[in-house]
Amino acid sequence: MKSVIHSVFQRLGYRYIIIGVSVYLLELIIIVTAQKLGASGVLAVGISFWVGLIVSFVLQKIVTFKNREIRHQVLVPQIVAFSVLVLFNFGFTLLVVKLLCPPLPAVVGRTIALVFTTIWNFYLYKRHIFRDLKLENKLWH
Repeated sequence: MKSVIHSVFQRLGYRYIIIGVSVYLLELIIIVTAQKLGASGVLAVGISFWVGLIVSFVLQKIVTFKNREIRHQVLVPQIVAFSVLVLFNFGFTLLVVKLLCPPLPAVVGRTIALVFTTIWNFYLYKRHIFRDLKLENKLWH
Protein backbone atom coordinates (compact mmCIF):
# COMPACT_ATOMS: atom_id res chain seq x y z
CA MET A 1 0.00 0.00 0.00
CA LYS A 2 2.85 2.35 0.86
CA SER A 3 4.39 1.86 -2.59
CA VAL A 4 1.03 2.62 -4.28
CA ILE A 5 0.73 5.91 -2.37
CA HIS A 6 4.36 6.75 -3.17
CA SER A 7 3.77 5.93 -6.84
CA VAL A 8 0.69 8.17 -7.02
CA PHE A 9 2.53 11.10 -5.45
CA GLN A 10 5.27 10.78 -8.07
CA ARG A 11 2.80 11.88 -10.77
CA LEU A 12 2.19 15.59 -11.23
CA GLY A 13 -1.43 15.29 -12.32
CA TYR A 14 -2.37 13.09 -9.39
CA ARG A 15 -0.66 15.38 -6.87
CA TYR A 16 -2.58 18.30 -8.36
CA ILE A 17 -5.90 16.46 -8.01
CA ILE A 18 -5.20 15.20 -4.47
CA ILE A 19 -4.21 18.68 -3.25
CA GLY A 20 -7.20 20.18 -5.06
CA VAL A 21 -9.68 17.72 -3.54
CA SER A 22 -8.24 18.33 -0.07
CA VAL A 23 -8.59 22.10 -0.45
CA TYR A 24 -12.11 21.61 -1.87
CA LEU A 25 -13.13 19.63 1.22
CA LEU A 26 -11.71 22.41 3.41
CA GLU A 27 -13.76 24.94 1.42
CA LEU A 28 -16.94 22.89 1.82
CA ILE A 29 -16.46 22.78 5.58
CA ILE A 30 -16.00 26.55 5.62
CA ILE A 31 -19.10 27.17 3.44
CA VAL A 32 -21.35 24.97 5.58
CA THR A 33 -19.99 26.39 8.83
CA ALA A 34 -20.29 30.01 7.67
CA GLN A 35 -23.88 29.47 6.51
CA LYS A 36 -24.79 27.82 9.84
CA LEU A 37 -23.43 30.96 11.48
CA GLY A 38 -25.78 33.07 9.35
CA ALA A 39 -23.66 34.07 6.36
CA SER A 40 -25.28 34.26 2.92
CA GLY A 41 -24.23 31.77 0.26
CA VAL A 42 -22.19 34.36 -1.59
CA LEU A 43 -20.39 35.51 1.58
CA ALA A 44 -19.74 31.91 2.67
CA VAL A 45 -18.26 31.08 -0.74
CA GLY A 46 -16.20 34.28 -0.69
CA ILE A 47 -14.67 33.39 2.67
CA SER A 48 -14.00 29.80 1.64
CA PHE A 49 -12.50 30.95 -1.65
CA TRP A 50 -9.82 33.10 -0.01
CA VAL A 51 -8.89 30.55 2.66
CA GLY A 52 -8.75 27.81 0.03
CA LEU A 53 -6.71 30.05 -2.21
CA ILE A 54 -3.93 30.60 0.30
CA VAL A 55 -3.75 26.93 1.27
CA SER A 56 -3.89 25.86 -2.38
CA PHE A 57 -1.14 28.25 -3.50
CA VAL A 58 1.28 27.01 -0.87
CA LEU A 59 0.52 23.31 -1.39
CA GLN A 60 0.42 23.48 -5.20
CA LYS A 61 3.68 25.44 -5.37
CA ILE A 62 5.60 23.30 -2.90
CA VAL A 63 4.00 19.84 -3.11
CA THR A 64 2.49 19.54 -6.59
CA PHE A 65 4.96 21.45 -8.71
CA LYS A 66 7.90 21.05 -6.30
CA ASN A 67 8.72 24.70 -6.81
CA ARG A 68 10.58 25.82 -3.72
CA GLU A 69 12.10 28.92 -5.28
CA ILE A 70 11.80 31.92 -2.99
CA ARG A 71 14.20 34.25 -4.74
CA HIS A 72 12.68 37.64 -5.47
CA GLN A 73 13.16 37.22 -9.24
CA VAL A 74 11.07 34.02 -9.20
CA LEU A 75 8.57 34.64 -6.43
CA VAL A 76 7.39 38.13 -7.44
CA PRO A 77 6.38 37.16 -11.01
CA GLN A 78 4.67 34.05 -9.62
CA ILE A 79 2.71 36.10 -7.12
CA VAL A 80 1.72 38.68 -9.75
CA ALA A 81 0.58 36.03 -12.26
CA PHE A 82 -1.18 34.08 -9.52
CA SER A 83 -2.92 37.25 -8.27
CA VAL A 84 -4.27 38.08 -11.73
CA LEU A 85 -5.55 34.52 -12.08
CA VAL A 86 -7.07 34.67 -8.59
CA LEU A 87 -8.98 37.85 -9.35
CA PHE A 88 -10.38 36.31 -12.50
CA ASN A 89 -11.26 33.05 -10.70
CA PHE A 90 -12.86 34.92 -7.82
CA GLY A 91 -15.09 36.98 -10.11
CA PHE A 92 -15.98 33.91 -12.15
CA THR A 93 -16.82 31.93 -8.99
CA LEU A 94 -19.04 34.62 -7.50
CA LEU A 95 -20.78 35.11 -10.85
CA VAL A 96 -21.55 31.39 -11.11
CA VAL A 97 -22.82 31.27 -7.51
CA LYS A 98 -24.92 34.40 -8.06
CA LEU A 99 -26.47 33.00 -11.26
CA LEU A 100 -27.20 29.56 -9.83
CA CYS A 101 -28.12 30.28 -6.20
CA PRO A 102 -30.99 30.06 -5.55
CA PRO A 103 -32.43 27.64 -6.66
CA LEU A 104 -29.22 25.60 -6.21
CA PRO A 105 -27.27 25.59 -2.93
CA ALA A 106 -24.07 27.63 -2.75
CA VAL A 107 -22.02 24.43 -2.51
CA VAL A 108 -23.32 23.33 -5.92
CA GLY A 109 -22.52 26.69 -7.49
CA ARG A 110 -19.03 26.65 -6.00
CA THR A 111 -18.48 23.11 -7.25
CA ILE A 112 -19.49 23.98 -10.81
CA ALA A 113 -17.19 27.00 -10.82
CA LEU A 114 -14.42 24.88 -9.33
CA VAL A 115 -14.56 22.36 -12.17
CA PHE A 116 -13.84 25.10 -14.70
CA THR A 117 -11.18 26.90 -12.66
CA THR A 118 -9.41 23.62 -11.86
CA ILE A 119 -8.93 22.83 -15.53
CA TRP A 120 -7.55 26.19 -16.60
CA ASN A 121 -5.54 26.62 -13.38
CA PHE A 122 -3.65 23.37 -13.96
CA TYR A 123 -2.67 24.45 -17.43
CA LEU A 124 -1.63 27.95 -16.31
CA TYR A 125 0.24 26.70 -13.22
CA LYS A 126 2.10 24.08 -15.24
CA ARG A 127 2.91 26.17 -18.30
CA HIS A 128 3.40 29.62 -16.81
CA ILE A 129 3.23 30.20 -13.06
CA PHE A 130 5.16 27.26 -11.57
CA ARG A 131 6.85 26.18 -14.80
CA ASP A 132 9.68 23.74 -14.31
CA LEU A 133 11.31 22.23 -17.37
CA LYS A 134 12.16 19.05 -15.44
CA LEU A 135 8.43 18.39 -14.95
CA GLU A 136 7.40 19.07 -18.55
CA ASN A 137 7.24 15.38 -19.43
CA LYS A 138 5.95 14.04 -16.09
CA LEU A 139 2.29 14.98 -16.28
CA TRP A 140 0.76 11.53 -15.68
CA HIS A 141 3.69 9.14 -16.04
